[in-house]
Amino acid sequence: MNSTRSIFITFQREGIHCWPDAIQHEGVEFLAHPHRHMFHFKVELEVKHNDREVEFILLKRELSGLYDEGVLKLDKKSCEMLAEELVGYVVNHYPCRRLAVEVSEDGENGARILCNT
Repeated sequence: MNSTRSIFITFQREGIHCWPDAIQHEGVEFLAHPHRHMFHFKVELEVKHNDREVEFILLKRELSGLYDEGVLKLDKKSCEMLAEELVGYVVNHYPCRRLAVEVSEDGENGARILCNT
């Protein structure tokens, strides 16, 4: 059987960001000003066998620990930018694996990056 195994972890952090160009888009101009969200993170990582060599509790602690500085001051960072940064970290620490990273605002709308490294 040809199959791929993966684990996933989730965590969330409070953050403040803005989108300065929102001023040009009718109906969402308020996004140009700093505003708060609960950013939800989901990371799915390929594992090589059923007795997983990457323990998801430890992975969750490691990745959520990257954001332990209290309220995240994200400035102009979008969900896509946050996901891309997290992909970079995971690829460097867990190479040669399929990977998906999702970041959403308040668990509603967000971005997803898929990688086959």
